Amino acid sequence: MTRTWEAGTEGVLELPSGRLIRGRGLRRPLPAGPHPGFGLYLLGKAPEPPGWDSRWVRWRDLRLPADDADTLVALTDAWRRAADERVEVACLGGRGRTGTALACIAILDGVPAADAVAFVRRNYLPGAVETPWQRLYVARFRGPET
Repeated sequence: MTRTWEAGTEGVLELPSGRLIRGRGLRRPLPAGPHPGFGLYLLGKAPEPPGWDSRWVRWRDLRLPADDADTLVALTDAWRRAADERVEVACLGGRGRTGTALACIAILDGVPAADAVAFVRRNYLPGAVETPWQRLYVARFRGPET
């Protein structure tokens, strides 16, 4: 039995490595099917615990994350977990913050920063990464030093 998402499922982004991460908007009902094993929630205030392992990153709507170092740790953790867990990344609408985070995770997976927004728009949601400063955040994003 698989512990990850199924490729081709709505909202699921397949990274070049084959890792699968679901993006979604919390305003919409929880999709049918298995629940995440881990959720990364990008919101201005802490959400109610979802019933599975999760992490919150303070990130107001249409803005950038409040703490870049914490965000890097959270995104790296989500990327690592996606190797063998059902990971979801979500904000209220599932477009701006979620798209920005997915683009950064794609960079962690090897997508060049210059191509990450287009990759997410092509493979997740055409309108993802909504604002110019979110696009700039992705363009400047660097993974952890190894």
